[in-house]
Amino acid sequence: MRDEQRLPTRSPESRAFAERVQLVMTLTARLNALPFDDLDARRELLSEIFGQPLPESLSVLPPFHCDYGLGVTFGERVFINQGCYFLDLGGITIGDRVLIGPRVTLCTAGHPVEPDERFDFLTHAAIVIEDDVWIGAGATVTPGVTIGRGSVVGAGAVVATDVPPMSLVTGTSLVERRRLGQALPSTP
Repeated sequence: MRDEQRLPTRSPESRAFAERVQLVMTLTARLNALPFDDLDARRELLSEIFGQPLPESLSVLPPFHCDYGLGVTFGERVFINQGCYFLDLGGITIGDRVLIGPRVTLCTAGHPVEPDERFDFLTHAAIVIEDDVWIGAGATVTPGVTIGRGSVVGAGAVVATDVPPMSLVTGTSLVERRRLGQALPSTP
């Protein structure tokens, strides 16, 4: 992952992160239990989740799920459809006039790929979605990705590399990037 940061597990920082996740999970559960037409309560809970006042033009349809909340910034006229997941420890920047389809996952965090490091760190890198982007239903955007201005990410796509401005990207694929350093021990 490009520009990867590491958060050591079993540390004061990771405990503070875990406490924030518990709070935000409680807030999103309350958000998702609201009557759909209670727009004022929805806006109030979203402001608590994201830790800041939100643009009046922001529209987030529940259900919505977020783990940290403090890492997201929004431009004007952003629309987020139902069932989206924002895992934002690494930061998510969403530009103006962005459309995010249902069931989209924006995931900024993970674990090291080497087996002997996986339980020692959380890894994270920012996602940047520039102005006028449309992300189709069920797409997943991985840590460290920038989606360029005016681009379209097709439904179901897995975006693991930057998307140039004014591009249409679709599909998923399995590509072996490299071999890991050590083989896992075999189980009897």
